[in-house]
Amino acid sequence: MLAFLNLIRWKNLLMIALAQVLIKYALLDPDFGVMTTFNWKGFGLLVLATLFIAAAGYIINDIFDVETDSVNNPEKTIVGKQISEKNAYNFYAAFTIAGVGLGFYLSNMIGKPGFAAVFILVAALLYVYASSLKQMTLVGNIAIAVVVAISLLIVGVYELVPAMTEQNQSTQVTFFRILMDYALFAFVITLIRELVKDIEDIDGDYNAGMKTLPIQIGRERSGKVVFVLSFLPILGVIFYIVTFLYKQPIAVGYFLLFILAPLLFFSVKSFQAETKSDWHRLSTVLKIVMLTGILSLLLYPFILLN
Repeated sequence: MLAFLNLIRWKNLLMIALAQVLIKYALLDPDFGVMTTFNWKGFGLLVLATLFIAAAGYIINDIFDVETDSVNNPEKTIVGKQISEKNAYNFYAAFTIAGVGLGFYLSNMIGKPGFAAVFILVAALLYVYASSLKQMTLVGNIAIAVVVAISLLIVGVYELVPAMTEQNQSTQVTFFRILMDYALFAFVITLIRELVKDIEDIDGDYNAGMKTLPIQIGRERSGKVVFVLSFLPILGVIFYIVTFLYKQPIAVGYFLLFILAPLLFFSVKSFQAETKSDWHRLSTVLKIVMLTGILSLLLYPFILLN
């Protein structure tokens, strides 16, 4: 059971679910004048569909990553050791079918059958990523960052768009833009973290014949690229605070202490990082920043009602 939970990256799935729940119940609160589509049952199915597709993506990635994981993380290799490759493929197929099937059901439920294409495209992208894109310089990193951003935006697509009318269009668009800001932040943090993981895993990736950025230009130069990119979320958070939150001291304090400070720490340490363990710690820092960014959604009842 534990091997299966590790295979589907249950901790990451919990973070995805947490993000979507907070978007629905903290950001898209009816008290703010926003209209949503689903009741709690329909929304639960949307979360479940997203988690099924994400779990399938983790499984297929592990299947194709057996060779590199045997070098980078031999003690954490699951496929072929704790779970057979055949069973892993069966799990992958079951989760993909369930996720896409729920996507079709939900899309027809709200009278937008075309929306199901989102689930199909994401499932296809995750397979192509695992089988080929991740071996290409930057392309695989961008693909994963896009998928993470979509996991947030999909709540807005299904909750805000179908409920939009002429009367509430302005409010719906405003909240979708807030959601897009969070999706953009998640995209940038994920892109940087994927590059950090490539630097950390350079040895196994090289043996597998991959062409990641660290393999192409070296670990040291890639570290400098990460350092430069680290200024993007820093500048973005500062802009967000100055533009939207400056009248809310609680929100400003939270963003400074729990988001900006860790990002500054990451930036400084990324310039100094040299060893595999250094980069592993920096990857963890970015994961924490992603979590604190998600939890900042809890501040919106204070921001928007004051």
